[in-house]
Amino acid sequence: MNSTKHRKYWLDTMLQIGNPVLDALSQRKLKERLPTEFHSDRSKFAHLEAFARFACGMAPWLELEGLEGEEEELRARYVILMLECIDAAVDPSSPDYMDFKSEGQPLVDAAFLAHALVRAPKQLAGRLNERVKGNLITALKRTRRTAPSGSNWLLFSAMVEAALYILGDSEYDRMRVGYAIHMFMDWYKGDGIYGDGKDFHWDHYNSFVIQPMLVDVVTLFERDSEQYSALRPLILERAQRYATVLERMIAPDGTYPFIGRSIVYRFGAFQLLSQAALQHFLEDALSPAQVRCALTAVITRTMGFPGTLDEDGWLRPGVYGYQPELAESYINTGSLYLCASVFLPLGLLPSDPFWAGTELKWTAHRIAAGEDVMRDHALSR
Repeated sequence: MNSTKHRKYWLDTMLQIGNPVLDALSQRKLKERLPTEFHSDRSKFAHLEAFARFACGMAPWLELEGLEGEEEELRARYVILMLECIDAAVDPSSPDYMDFKSEGQPLVDAAFLAHALVRAPKQLAGRLNERVKGNLITALKRTRRTAPSGSNWLLFSAMVEAALYILGDSEYDRMRVGYAIHMFMDWYKGDGIYGDGKDFHWDHYNSFVIQPMLVDVVTLFERDSEQYSALRPLILERAQRYATVLERMIAPDGTYPFIGRSIVYRFGAFQLLSQAALQHFLEDALSPAQVRCALTAVITRTMGFPGTLDEDGWLRPGVYGYQPELAESYINTGSLYLCASVFLPLGLLPSDPFWAGTELKWTAHRIAAGEDVMRDHALSR
């Protein structure tokens, strides 16, 4: 595939994954259509999970300015569709009105929806009418009843407050933001990795949640705090290092380490690498084009397995096809849509080096082919 075909494949795949969610929700029929048989005891959370997690990945493309032609027409249409979906999700009279009030899980997915607003402040947050904005603010504030544990959940609370800030609500809680940032400074383990709390866990949560949210929260609020402004370069340096580690995890055949919990989020495990490409903080030695090729290999291998989607196009649990035993008890069909976070670089124009660069082998591919590749290095702080 050349770079033009890569972009078309990414866009087509993102829409293939998300269309069942957005089509149903825009018609206020998501609760009617979304399959909830898998771990049905979690079904009341599934609808917010599916919508928020997909929105989190799609948002940079919706925010993109400067597109032309067919893709721009498509993007503009999906902005309207996403605004309709937000309305359907937070309107108390909607049959698809979502659960923001229960203790626990709604905080998680309110945070992913909040992250979508932070990633698309003009096209999503900025285009809501006053009625929908009011409903959304009310919904987000309802998640405050959940006291987050000493883990990545602190960042969920911080991200909800970030969205309230973006929406212009003067009652956003600076303490929830500051507490999350400072606790993760204490939980840093070295070489680009944070603990999920005080302990280290071998899983992909540094990419699923921790580093993408930490980078975006500290970037948003640095304008209001000299302390955050001073911390941001360090946080970005650590994120940059971990993005390099993620690229090196991608094997020549597009496989990667299936470690820890939540691996059925599939290529959502590479959210931070995708964010580093989107926000241009990849290490200088790491070509954006080779990152594109590496991530394309991951996506194509995953999507090429039969059973990944059901006959109606909904995601099914697994990494390659249908593998329900890989899913923890807290995972339902909606949870799986965090995979969409790999598509963040669609928020770059086709002329960006990520898309325009010629095809390159990624690091593991080059080493396995016998090329002489510069050795890896650790980050000392």
